[in-house]
Amino acid sequence: MNTIRQGLLLAQWQLRRQSAFLPLLVVVQVAMAVATVVGYGLLVGDPTPEVALYLATGAPTITLITVGLVMTPQMVAQTKTEGSFDWIRTLPVPRFLFLASDLAIWTVLALPGLVLGIIAGALRFHVTLTVAPWIGLAILFVSLTSAAVGYAIGTVLPPAIANLTTQLLLFLVLLFSPVSYPVDRMPDWLQTVHLFLPIEPMAQLMRTGLAGDTFSVPLRSMLVLAGWCVVAVLGALAALRRRA
Repeated sequence: MNTIRQGLLLAQWQLRRQSAFLPLLVVVQVAMAVATVVGYGLLVGDPTPEVALYLATGAPTITLITVGLVMTPQMVAQTKTEGSFDWIRTLPVPRFLFLASDLAIWTVLALPGLVLGIIAGALRFHVTLTVAPWIGLAILFVSLTSAAVGYAIGTVLPPAIANLTTQLLLFLVLLFSPVSYPVDRMPDWLQTVHLFLPIEPMAQLMRTGLAGDTFSVPLRSMLVLAGWCVVAVLGALAALRRRA
């Protein structure tokens, strides 16, 4: 019980410390979710039913991935720059609680943009989604994995390099990842690269959870996603302990 209380207090402290910033973050990621739907709609015009499903399910996935891979490491880099990252680790609290409280916050913050992205995509592209009963678990899994990878980036890399890395990741997710379009549109070498990255498995899991009648997620993708999640969490914990 004491460990749970410590984790909740850490999460509460993080929320209060960033109380002036968090509403803006929610607005930005909600706007990004809607803008992704509208922007891709302008690019494709009147899509086929299959393309419409890719676009409608891709927007919320991009929101989850962006919050985890881009915003999370940027915030970690900011806390390292201002000194609060080192200060909070001087507290007599287990290192895994730092990670658990932060990941919980970033997972929750991704939800508003996710919901708006799903609604906007369904309305804009006139698709009927068949939401699976396990979609909540899929959302948590994708959000946790992306936030864990982002947190690892923020803790392992120096702040300046971490911020530059997030910009590269945003470019990669928006344009060169099979989230809003089929992977077979990519060159063979890029398809091979994505076999070992977590982005395509995240998209497959979300597509299956939102349109299971049309899509499915291979077991290999689930294993790749789980592997990235475990490695990222262990990497972040190792960095926290090493730099304590």
